[in-house]
Amino acid sequence: MANLADEYGTDVEIYIKALTTTIHADTPTGAPARLHDLLEQLGLERHEYPTGGPIYIWHTVPEHLGTDEQKHLATRAIPALLLAGYEVNCTPDVFDEAAYRQAVQDIRTRAARPGVQHAAPASSPSRPAPTRHTP
Repeated sequence: MANLADEYGTDVEIYIKALTTTIHADTPTGAPARLHDLLEQLGLERHEYPTGGPIYIWHTVPEHLGTDEQKHLATRAIPALLLAGYEVNCTPDVFDEAAYRQAVQDIRTRAARPGVQHAAPASSPSRPAPTRHTP
């Protein structure tokens, strides 16, 4: 099984699985449970597959959502992942600039409320993501 997070050295790779319309979020082999928990809190569904070695774990955006809603959910997860200290890469065919900006604004609004810790604002993903094909 291809694991793009292992292949590219990131914490989370968000992309549309080849020959499908399913948005995947790959995490590296042995990723911490808190990363998987955060992805679930952000609305992604966890999947596991035993490999005889480490369990292969990935997440997907719920398929019952419409195409635009799926892209919005995946994109809106990015700022929270970045603020938690994870390196995230998202392919252009998934990334939605307006949804990203709204998620950043929502985080800033929550951080500005009394009693909430102030976190550094999230920035756009550090590098543009080339379209990648997975087996």
